[in-house]
Amino acid sequence: MFEIQRSINGTIQMLGRLDASQVEKAEDVFDQIVESCVVDFAELKYISSAGLGLIFATHKRLVDGGGALTLINLNPHIREVFEITGFHHIFELS
Repeated sequence: MFEIQRSINGTIQMLGRLDASQVEKAEDVFDQIVESCVVDFAELKYISSAGLGLIFATHKRLVDGGGALTLINLNPHIREVFEITGFHHIFELS
């Protein structure tokens, strides 16, 4: 199961498992971001390499346009994935 929502203040919340079968659903939301954005990982239980690729591509697009992608509330497992892949050096994590 995977759900993605964008709140009134623009924060994106992801719930469940972001794997290859759900990337297209997430991409529809991430493609709408034109400036900076905060992504709340509090309810995300799993992220695959396809999900990481989407997050990285969105980050690159926003940074190239002068924006930023901030990731918040990463659980220990997701944070470890970002550390193992070296993404913690690329993203602003809080």
